[in-house]
Amino acid sequence: MVQTINAITPLDEARTILAGHFDLTYSKAIERSTAKVFDRVRDKIPEIEWPFYAPLIFQINRLKKEKDAVILAHNYQTPQIYHGVADIVGDSLQLAIEATKVTQSVIVQCGVHFMAETSKLLNPDKTVLIPDSRAGCSLASSITVEDVLAMRAMYPGVPVVTYVNTSAAVKAVTDVCCTSSNALDIVNRVDGDSVIMIPDQYLAKNTAKKTKKKVITWAGACEVHETFTAEDISELRHAYPTAKIIAHPECPPEVIDAVDFAGSTAAMIDWVKSTRPARVVMVTECSMSDNVASETTGVDFLRGCNICPHMKRINLENVLWSLHTMSEEVTVPAEIIAPARLAVERMIEMSRKRD
Repeated sequence: MVQTINAITPLDEARTILAGHFDLTYSKAIERSTAKVFDRVRDKIPEIEWPFYAPLIFQINRLKKEKDAVILAHNYQTPQIYHGVADIVGDSLQLAIEATKVTQSVIVQCGVHFMAETSKLLNPDKTVLIPDSRAGCSLASSITVEDVLAMRAMYPGVPVVTYVNTSAAVKAVTDVCCTSSNALDIVNRVDGDSVIMIPDQYLAKNTAKKTKKKVITWAGACEVHETFTAEDISELRHAYPTAKIIAHPECPPEVIDAVDFAGSTAAMIDWVKSTRPARVVMVTECSMSDNVASETTGVDFLRGCNICPHMKRINLENVLWSLHTMSEEVTVPAEIIAPARLAVERMIEMSRKRD
């Protein structure tokens, strides 16, 4: 029987299968070749665990050259992926922009499914792979094409700004996309005094507080950020009185009102690196805090985060298997590609005009 790694394969079994195709022995040569990576993550990955990760990192970096592949990784990916195998890292906007520039024939998306779809929209002639197709998003699953069309009928003529955390099908029936980095700019740039902003109700409400336009919302929410409360921030202030607390705008408005800074993942990273507080709590996904900590000296990063179960479906084992077998390939129906791509390209163009 041919062994394969799929979405439900346990990690130990996956490693056994991979060992039938790759040498996963931790050698002096692999230790040397991955030494710079370990230097960046040694505070987050115990030295005793490094021999487990290093051979996978070595084989992935070797194989992606052989397969003419580039790895795009979101800021929420684990440090071993973010620092070990990713060629391009960033938030949704950064990855969308960089996806338009890649020259390799294969894109491996270390993120969630809508991100892989976005890369495919922008590179319809390239092969786009996601190591685990179950890596979804609570926001993307909260709204359908029928929901958008119903809102259009309810508010005729009102432009629809759609968060990139949505399916390609939803993007195809909207006017322009946005990310948490550029939401306010996009809302202010579209025509009219009103805008439908979907599907994240909290990003929409936080944006509405900064614009003169009427913002019509949908009831979607990010399962990582929606659970944070103002009481959580109060408790963090009590526990860490000298720390700065920063949060993502997918958090409820009362959380945003209570923190020292709020912004997209990219904005939070820039804020930490430019402000360099002695101590900081990042109210967002946990791996992001780990990744920023590995790149920033002199700042004490304190825990106040949640785990995204979808992002954590991506691991070194299934990244290596994805490259080895060229799976799981992401496709978008031909009739959806053009209108969905247009919504993403409008966003990128508006963002470039902003800059």
